[in-house]
Amino acid sequence: MKQTATPSPATGRSSRYGLGRLRLWFDGGADVAVGDERRIDWLRAVPFIAMHVACLAVIWVGVSTVAVVVACLLYAVRMFAITGFYHRYFSHRAFRTSRAVQFVFAVIGAACVQRGPLWWAAHHRHHHIHADTPLDPHSPSVRGFLWSHVGWFLTPAAFRTDLDRVPDLRTFPELRWLDRYDVVVPLILAVVLYALGAGLHRYVPSWHTDGPQMLVWGFFISTIVLFHATVTINSLAHRFGRRRFPTRDDSRNNLWLALITFGEGWHNNHHFYPGSARQGFRWWEIDLTWYGLKAMEALGLVWELKRVPAWIHAKARY
Repeated sequence: MKQTATPSPATGRSSRYGLGRLRLWFDGGADVAVGDERRIDWLRAVPFIAMHVACLAVIWVGVSTVAVVVACLLYAVRMFAITGFYHRYFSHRAFRTSRAVQFVFAVIGAACVQRGPLWWAAHHRHHHIHADTPLDPHSPSVRGFLWSHVGWFLTPAAFRTDLDRVPDLRTFPELRWLDRYDVVVPLILAVVLYALGAGLHRYVPSWHTDGPQMLVWGFFISTIVLFHATVTINSLAHRFGRRRFPTRDDSRNNLWLALITFGEGWHNNHHFYPGSARQGFRWWEIDLTWYGLKAMEALGLVWELKRVPAWIHAKARY
């Protein structure tokens, strides 16, 4: 009979409470024992907290026009990757694209520090099935604002990727690699930004930037603002706004959230008909992600964008 080694109590404690669990910072697929599945894993949360603290370094590094411009550009490009691809493509398959474009935007999405594409899609699909019920991991009506905004994804239960929810995506080895080692792309981005700032400091000193400043603005501040803008859809878009459609959840349309998230704030629209690549159903509902996808369609980079059917407008309360 095959014998299975049993770890000693000391080894078990080290894996559960000690250095063994630090592997989770770098390897999302690490098989490491954890504590309560539904409570925040504070050791796992250290990098997330540290990124917020790092933003305070702006006091010492100062500000320059070029650093702010880079931060804004990175916010815009990465927000589009999250909304257009992590959400509308990977989660809802609202259009088609090539494997190469799929990978490029998976990499850009990974640079957002919002985990990998499979993790993001698996949790979002789970959310739509159980929206605003006790099984919804981030419903503000069930667990409150703070939990829906920043608490839920720091638990061991939420950390894992449920591959059974993404059978259409798990067949791509490059996506699985990005999902498991989701810190690699953000680390590369941070190094590139530091090098960019250092290079500008040396060769274009009149721009008044340097490595530390570009790192703080381009990576830490831009990423943290991007994160909090994204998760307002979990927390605020289920509390504040107008309900055009009588969905079984508490999703709402909110113009201000739509502006900062490139169209995701038309959340009641989305929950009523999640298969559309367009979330601003009317012409006056600004949806920057939809405009970007239309431009990519014109260039032949994406195709078969799923539109809003005519029957949707017949049911709407305008």
